[in-house]
Amino acid sequence: MKQLHALLSALALVVALTPAAPASAAAALAPPDIPLANVKAHLARLQTIADANGGNRAHGRPGYLASATYIKDTLDAAGFTTTLQSFTYNGATGYNVIADWPGGDPGDVVMTGAHLDSVTAGPGINDNGSGSAAILEAALEVSRQALRPAKHLRFAWWGAEELGLRGSRHYVNTLPAAERARIKAYLNFDMVGSPNAGYFVYDGDDSDGVGAGPGPAGSAELERVLQSYFTSIGVPTRGTDFDGRSDYGPFISAGIPAGGTFTGAEGTKTSAQAQLWGGTAGQAFDRCYHRSCDTTANINDTALDRNADAIAHAVWTLGTAAPPQTVWSDTFETGSPAWTADPDGTDTATSGQWERGDPEPTSSSGAKQLGTTVSGVNALVTGRLAGSGAGTYDVDGGVTSIRSPEITLPSGGPLHLTLAWYLAHGSNSSAADFLRVRVVGSGGTATVLSQAGAATDRDGAWSTATADISAYAGQTVRIVVEAADAATASLVEAGVDDVTITRP
Repeated sequence: MKQLHALLSALALVVALTPAAPASAAAALAPPDIPLANVKAHLARLQTIADANGGNRAHGRPGYLASATYIKDTLDAAGFTTTLQSFTYNGATGYNVIADWPGGDPGDVVMTGAHLDSVTAGPGINDNGSGSAAILEAALEVSRQALRPAKHLRFAWWGAEELGLRGSRHYVNTLPAAERARIKAYLNFDMVGSPNAGYFVYDGDDSDGVGAGPGPAGSAELERVLQSYFTSIGVPTRGTDFDGRSDYGPFISAGIPAGGTFTGAEGTKTSAQAQLWGGTAGQAFDRCYHRSCDTTANINDTALDRNADAIAHAVWTLGTAAPPQTVWSDTFETGSPAWTADPDGTDTATSGQWERGDPEPTSSSGAKQLGTTVSGVNALVTGRLAGSGAGTYDVDGGVTSIRSPEITLPSGGPLHLTLAWYLAHGSNSSAADFLRVRVVGSGGTATVLSQAGAATDRDGAWSTATADISAYAGQTVRIVVEAADAATASLVEAGVDDVTITRP
């Protein structure tokens, strides 16, 4: 890997010295291997700052401002455009460091962040010097390679995270709506060198089916990008929920897709996790979490190295990727092209039939029909009206279906179908109830999404599904969406939005 890094650095120098090189030249470079020694040098500097300032780098303390100044000065020297954004919390001034790399599409921002502050009890080297140092070194590698990405790259170091995500909240909440809309991805790295490390990736699509639910549409793609790096080095990962404990929170609240990695905090590593990743079962992932012993001795070098490389992989993969070609899409805003309800005349549902429209929210032990769409005001929904209660216009009596117009797919090359969806039901549901999406063509029928009900309450929450439909290239196909209350009468609602077919 060190030889590969040297080769990439040499290639970057050639690009930097070649006048009028094409914009894609730097983007053609593979994601770099981030030198562990460089990341640890930043950690040593943060430790020195803490040692000189009362043993911590906490909000409102001189050690925090010294840390922010170190980050800003380093990035200024590397050619970034930086801002030291101030805010006030608990009577003290806090700071965010925001660094933009010149170039890239300003309407398509890939943002990478980590909180820079510690608690008052210690220097905060794993929490979160590790994430701060790792993204700093990734940013510096962008500069060394004179990278000219397709998308605009922005890096951020947040203040006062330990006091309730104060810095990132200030940034997101004060950003004009048009600027927020330009941020298409936010990657968060908080504690990536825990001594008894696990390898967690934020569960963007809620594939584990528990916890806080998925991130905004697009989060699943960020999860896949990060997982692909760990798969490439043979390290298994597990999902971790968006539980609101770190700086992705304000971005998710603003509808911005989010992702990131995490090596564990005060939680206890299980026997199964120790078997999966090594380390010690029955002990915390980080026994020095929020303690004075969170020093440079509290770092797992292997975990830090792997996560730093995963960060670079995500930044390069997302930042330099050309946008996919849209073959066909429907956001359901105009009603054209028209979808056909009950296309085969075989539906049995007596209420809650599929229709396009602006849904009215319903609630029964939680949200059942969502009143919000993924984009715009309209979606495909089962019985868009609320009526007198949650069960008035839900699916009843059997199956309801709706079919797209004909879609002619191009020949050759991969094709991906992406859509947003939800299925909500009460605890009186069963596995006989379902939401199903199929692609139907001359080459046969493929089920691209199948979600069954269960005898537990499930609230509505938009998720994203993606399927490879390359087998249908060159064919004319239709998309069929079905929902069913197929057992005893139960509360069932479903929705679909933003159906898109792309060619990478």
